[in-house]
Amino acid sequence: MSTERDPDMDMDCTAVIADVWLMLDGECDDATRARLQEHLDHCSPCIEAYGIEEKVKGLLSRKCGGDRAPDTLRERLSIEIRRSVTIIEPTET
Repeated sequence: MSTERDPDMDMDCTAVIADVWLMLDGECDDATRARLQEHLDHCSPCIEAYGIEEKVKGLLSRKCGGDRAPDTLRERLSIEIRRSVTIIEPTET
């Protein structure tokens, strides 16, 4: 079994993780949700990252009292998250 990852898969993983927040916030359409879920169902690194993002969202929700950020701030944060998301592959031991 090869340990090299397909570069197209890495790019797709980056896009999936960037869009996970949209899915967690219920802000994506059905087609996007289906695409993300399909990928998550078959990609262990992404499902692990999704679990972390889900926990972060839950923590923020509990600690921030459910306040909703202004739309302009949400848009800026979404753009910045997409720019900065990276996937770190676990090292094999």
